Amino acid sequence: MTAALPSWVRKQAEAWAERALREDGAEVVLSQRRVYIVPTGAGIGFGGLLLVLLIGSINYNLGLGFALTFTAGACALVDMFFTWRNLAHLLLRPGRAHDVFAGDQAQFELHLVNQARRERYAIAVEFAGSAATPRMADVGAQGSTCVTLSVPAERRGWMRAPRVKLSTRFPLGLFRAWSYWQPDLAVLAYPTPEPVAPPLPMVGDGRGEGPSRSGDDDFAGVRGYQPGDQLRHLAWRQIARLDPELGGQLATKHFDGGSAEQLVIDFAAIAPQLDLELRLSRMTRWVLDAEQRALPYAFRLGAQHYDMGLGAAHQAQCLRALAVFGTAPR
Repeated sequence: MTAALPSWVRKQAEAWAERALREDGAEVVLSQRRVYIVPTGAGIGFGGLLLVLLIGSINYNLGLGFALTFTAGACALVDMFFTWRNLAHLLLRPGRAHDVFAGDQAQFELHLVNQARRERYAIAVEFAGSAATPRMADVGAQGSTCVTLSVPAERRGWMRAPRVKLSTRFPLGLFRAWSYWQPDLAVLAYPTPEPVAPPLPMVGDGRGEGPSRSGDDDFAGVRGYQPGDQLRHLAWRQIARLDPELGGQLATKHFDGGSAEQLVIDFAAIAPQLDLELRLSRMTRWVLDAEQRALPYAFRLGAQHYDMGLGAAHQAQCLRALAVFGTAPR
């Protein structure tokens, strides 16, 4: 029973903290009741030293020993107050969180706002239970600072920010004060793109049969530059996105006269015996490839049907549908 007591106490404390964090809104102020403080290992050793000094002063009736003991004890009490005050009444505000692909690092921006006229130093910010090194932050008087924390996005769908732990040992390190915060922040994790996917699914649109005729009638996409291509057909928008140091090269617009095919990314057209996540990953790859090649495409996924389109807004709409497909609503 004695061995099980610490585990039981820890579970009860975690359950109490979870109930308290459920009430966190967009902004949170660390009130007095939310800041906890305990002595560190150095603080316990310092307390033992004070006890030895006190016993020695009593046994030998040392006036200077009493003065030293009570002066050091007063310094420890002052340190405890300043450690607690370094966190108390700090305003916490969630920042931005950008969407990622599953398997990447999801980054959450957290703002620490100091409304007091004193500086706050050496505040460690981390996700509770994380093995990563905490981020240290100083907040100036009546100022603010932004801390970005990362956590792996293990699966697609909505991912809520984990519980945040803030702690400090400033100024002397004899005590450790800490508090928890549940930010109202979430990111959307898109499916991981399939590394090597089949060619883009081109389907006939009923306007003609046979191979398309080369010409300048219909825009058919972007391909690598070939000697003899006209300069007016260079795809400057795509060229600007490519870094020559990373293997980028010139690209040119490709036109077809009377094209008989169009790009349709349809979930129902993929072999149904494949795993669901693989099918979604393949559609994600096709969406990215179509955008990279500047090929207009239609998108069909369950009840989601999007007409032919191209651009950042169209891509985000399709990727969002892939991310939340078959998952519980946020």
